[in-house]
Amino acid sequence: MSKLIGFIGTYTKGDSKGVYSFTLDTEAAKLGDVKPVAELDNPTYICVNNDNKNLYAVVKEGNQGGVASYSINQETGDLSEINRTLLDGASPCHVSVDHQNKQVVTANYHKGTVESFLVDEGGSVSSAVAVVEHTGQGPHERQEKPHTHFSGFTPDEKFVVAVDLGIDKVITYKIENGRLEEAHTLLVKAGSGPRHITFHPNGKFAYVMTELSNEVIALSYNSETGVFTELQYIPTIPEDFTENSQGSAIHISSDGRFVYAGNRGHDSIALYSVNSESGELTFIEYTSTEGNWPRDFVLDPTEKFVVASNQESSNLVLYARDAETGKLTLLDSKISVPDPVCVKFLNV
Repeated sequence: MSKLIGFIGTYTKGDSKGVYSFTLDTEAAKLGDVKPVAELDNPTYICVNNDNKNLYAVVKEGNQGGVASYSINQETGDLSEINRTLLDGASPCHVSVDHQNKQVVTANYHKGTVESFLVDEGGSVSSAVAVVEHTGQGPHERQEKPHTHFSGFTPDEKFVVAVDLGIDKVITYKIENGRLEEAHTLLVKAGSGPRHITFHPNGKFAYVMTELSNEVIALSYNSETGVFTELQYIPTIPEDFTENSQGSAIHISSDGRFVYAGNRGHDSIALYSVNSESGELTFIEYTSTEGNWPRDFVLDPTEKFVVASNQESSNLVLYARDAETGKLTLLDSKISVPDPVCVKFLNV
């Protein structure tokens, strides 16, 4: 299959209609076929379940926010809404689904909460079965209260991990029939503002992107206890860069050899090699995102390409990726999508 289908979550404050689909032609090395496939407000983050049957999007509806569930036409990329479930207050900023398509979790930046939902066999999402509210604050002006920015599953799915920018914490929760019970809390460097986390494929290490201090935190991870331990802090932007920059997304190659970290402001993707023994990172290079405010990026299923999304300049960028060096080479930066945030592919 030379054409892979991807999806883009967006802000709908401008011209965007909601969720868009696109194709990546791996033989021609081109992006195309951008089209709206679901009209809804602010589906800024999306995820696709393991067998490609369902897509879940965060959604805003009036004074409520929650999750919308869609069935996916795997031939065309078209979406059909199954249902949506809403809670009072601001909409979430992140959504994840487990491998069995039985549980969805969201992170709510504005409310400082983690929400858990059950999914039935048809892909319908239940009302929230758990809402965990964080408490506290940090020293930075944006840390006046909790701001949960990520919630997702550990590789073995024994735990849910929440990353809270407002209180500088990475919190592990045990899962019990969809409900969440705190198992461990790691307090990272004060004022760093942790945003997203990605796990090494060996399950022993994890990497946290900080938004406020522009660093990657390398962590060791104990899969039995859910305990994280700090190993290393490494910058994501040059020391002499003094303009505003905020960390965005972080992803790792499936062979565990390379970590990529996005910088909004420096407008770059930083590349690191991974020491498979220690888990520590070594900086390799920066690659320009050829646009403004790169909110997210993704390695395609073949990992021969990377697609980045620039929110403020409303463009997608396609790179070729060298599997041996990890380095990115620009192919195209002129694919227009309004206010793109999150990019995901169907699984292959």
